[in-house]
Amino acid sequence: MINKIRTQLVQNAASILRSPIHLLPKTVQKKALLEGLKLVFQEALEDGDFEFLEDKWLKVEVSDLNVSWLISYQDEKLVVADQPVQEDVSFSGSLNDLVLIAGRKEDPDTLFFQRRLSIEGDTELGLEVKNLMDSIDLDSLPKAMQVMLNQLADFVEKGLNDAQAPKEVSNAY
Repeated sequence: MINKIRTQLVQNAASILRSPIHLLPKTVQKKALLEGLKLVFQEALEDGDFEFLEDKWLKVEVSDLNVSWLISYQDEKLVVADQPVQEDVSFSGSLNDLVLIAGRKEDPDTLFFQRRLSIEGDTELGLEVKNLMDSIDLDSLPKAMQVMLNQLADFVEKGLNDAQAPKEVSNAY
């Protein structure tokens, strides 16, 4: 019973979250995104590892939520565009796949070759972004964030695995 509920939640997460996310003002989305990025990439930002993104735009799209953000690095800080700009590279994936990548349950290369992660545009820039993501030490995140990310990724992984598992056939008459 619990497995069925988890599977349904995972399979329907995007449709459940789509309306609330679209009702959230862009300014709130932007602030939350920037704060999250600063927290996750604190060490990389301090080391100047984002210089490759200076005056370039990265589009991150959660395809099944129909949301995207344009991110750049300007004046030694990450910025999110207030209005549409032409992206140099675009990463697009489903909510569940992006959660699995963030929680290190799936490799971005594997999802790319399975056509579950789309990377379009400047491939060299895209590779630098992917390598930066791969270099994040999850242990450097605040403990609460580590636990939350691990639990969420485990939940999604189990829900997807349960959905793909063959159903038991009852022989009761």
